[in-house]
Amino acid sequence: MAEKAQKGVKIAPGAVVCVESEIRGDVTIGPRTVIHPKARIIAEAGPIVIGEGNLIEEQALIINGSVSGKYYPRNGRGGAQTNDSQAMKVGDNNVIESKAFVGRNVILTSGCIIGACCNVNTYEVIPENTVIYGADCLRRVQTERPQPQTLQLDFLMKILPNYHHLKKTTKATSTPVKS
Repeated sequence: MAEKAQKGVKIAPGAVVCVESEIRGDVTIGPRTVIHPKARIIAEAGPIVIGEGNLIEEQALIINGSVSGKYYPRNGRGGAQTNDSQAMKVGDNNVIESKAFVGRNVILTSGCIIGACCNVNTYEVIPENTVIYGADCLRRVQTERPQPQTLQLDFLMKILPNYHHLKKTTKATSTPVKS
């Protein structure tokens, strides 16, 4: 059954995706992206494309939900009702912290941070270098491009395989060239 749920998932080489994460539907995960255990990425109503160098932490939820208006409970914190269908994109070098929620109508550009327990489910393109934080999901745009999470990503890429099983990357389907 796990293989059936993973049919549309494409994981680029260099990405680290823990088996304990839930990934369903047409999801593309870029290189150097780390997805922690218990993170959920659900593409029911359209594809989700996640760029390069992203960090998606425990219990984060990224959803492109169903057109049926299905309700997704969030650990007693309410939920998200979805009605439209569209592709969802997460750019490069973003951090989605623990228990954060990114809904289907959001396009996350690059260098953004969605803080712990923040709920972003508006019709918008989040500008580059935006930080969403706090109980009220306050926002600010950093004046300078944030440093990429290179050290943290490298550390997690080294440590996570020691303690968790990883999902296999998708091999490119190209035919060898004969000389």
